[in-house]
Amino acid sequence: MAIESFSAPSFSSRSICSNARTESTQYTRSHRFPHVSRRTQLTRSTRYLKFQSIPTRGPAIISRLNASSDGELMYELHCSYHRRKGRTPVYVTLPVDSVGPSAQTMRRKKVMAQSFRALAAAGVEGVVMEVWWGLVEREYPRLYNWQGYLEIILLAKRCGLKVRAVMAFHQCGSGPGDPFWIPLPQWVLEEMDRDPDLSYSDRFGRRNMEYISLGCDNLPILHGRSPIQAYADFIRNFRDTFRPFLGSIVTGIQVGLGPGGELRYPSCPNQMQTWAWQSLELGEFQCYDKYMLASLNAHAWKRGMHEWANAGPIGASNLMQNLENTDFFRTDGSWKTPYGEFFLEWYSGMLLLLHGERICKEVKAILRGTEVNMSGKVGGMYWHYGTQSHPSELTAGYYNTSTRDGFLPIARMFGRYGFSICCACFEMQDSEGQQMNATSSPEGFLEQLLLAARVCDIPLEGENSATNFDDTLFQQVLKTSKFYSDGPRTPPFSFNFVRMDKNLFEYRNWASFTRFVRQMSDVNSFRGKLGFGGDTTVSSPSAAAYAGAVLA
Repeated sequence: MAIESFSAPSFSSRSICSNARTESTQYTRSHRFPHVSRRTQLTRSTRYLKFQSIPTRGPAIISRLNASSDGELMYELHCSYHRRKGRTPVYVTLPVDSVGPSAQTMRRKKVMAQSFRALAAAGVEGVVMEVWWGLVEREYPRLYNWQGYLEIILLAKRCGLKVRAVMAFHQCGSGPGDPFWIPLPQWVLEEMDRDPDLSYSDRFGRRNMEYISLGCDNLPILHGRSPIQAYADFIRNFRDTFRPFLGSIVTGIQVGLGPGGELRYPSCPNQMQTWAWQSLELGEFQCYDKYMLASLNAHAWKRGMHEWANAGPIGASNLMQNLENTDFFRTDGSWKTPYGEFFLEWYSGMLLLLHGERICKEVKAILRGTEVNMSGKVGGMYWHYGTQSHPSELTAGYYNTSTRDGFLPIARMFGRYGFSICCACFEMQDSEGQQMNATSSPEGFLEQLLLAARVCDIPLEGENSATNFDDTLFQQVLKTSKFYSDGPRTPPFSFNFVRMDKNLFEYRNWASFTRFVRQMSDVNSFRGKLGFGGDTTVSSPSAAAYAGAVLA
């Protein structure tokens, strides 16, 4: 069996409908910011980042709506933006089921067209389109069907919107009963049935099939290709299929790096993600499939520690257990010992230096010359950020504790390959989470990640974790984005609103959303002209009424 170790990464590659065959450091420790309380850290950070912002001029939008002979509405939108420092573009993530089960066509075409027009009239920069591996390459390897996504891109072009494409190599939903269930490709699932160790496993033997185990990243387990080669071929075929749109309409590609599209292990089962932040969820180390155990064994023998070779930490957790009752995670637990350091360096190193580094290098080579912005997503594992050991971060693969900065290495890795960082939980407040879990700190977690991105001069993409339209949510996003983007020399910042649904276009919600877009753009008003035999100026209340009408 080929054994992988994060100390010696290697790289390889292979790569409308197409059936194409195309060509296909040891972790450097860094000093964390001084360990201070979240309130003190915020005060110091804000003082460091607080500079005079530069005013911007808002978008000038002119649109014309004409009726064609067949009754379809033909829409032309001409946008001219006066871009200056301080303007934050807002994108809107499309519904999960925007394309049909075989990706053959865009669903609800008239509603999608009307929604895109409303977004464009509101000054939204573009849409985020999740491109599911389980739909595009569903039945056979190297047989791709992009037709539904092509229709979305063409619609965005007609409406003057940009597109960010998310290469989603993970499962969506918790099971076949989930209305948004999208599994991995059928031929991948067949291989996982033949070899269950292709999926992650915890110490109880529970399998997680959201994403292929990174322990076999470089092994030819998918019809002669490795998972890394399969991901690279998928992105390469996307590039070749949509080359005319790259850099002009398709301006960004986010690469899926794990469950939920995030660079992490599936330490918390997918069905628990919606409420884990309210609980004492610690997570489980995902290192018990035979490929991960082989790597751990090789690493332990290389270090001369044979007794550490066969399993993960003893006494680590039991998912819902109080961390102070565990031998590994408690304040004076074994996470601080030489064994704890050995294991956590290997575990996070496999995620970062073997998995993340490989994929980023492949993607950079594939997209070179396309003028497309590349990004990767970091998971918001913040529900034990207020403790010493940070167990929910450790089990997810982020070696971040009260005495060690685990986010600076992540930011440096993305920075080496010209990637932006995407992270959710921009709308979350400590006061909300701490009502249920006193150790939760989404604000503290996010501030540390933002500081790491600022230090490495990396562009940032923010997201909300939960969809609601309360003004409190939008104000918290504005506050957090200001924390990152204030200053005369800051990397670009943008925001992805998750996600578009019928509730967005209800009058009150639409009014809140359009006000938020204007505030992110740092403008007081925006104008759109809709020609119905005459010019009508549309302000934010009229835009809300327009959106409600077109979706009725």
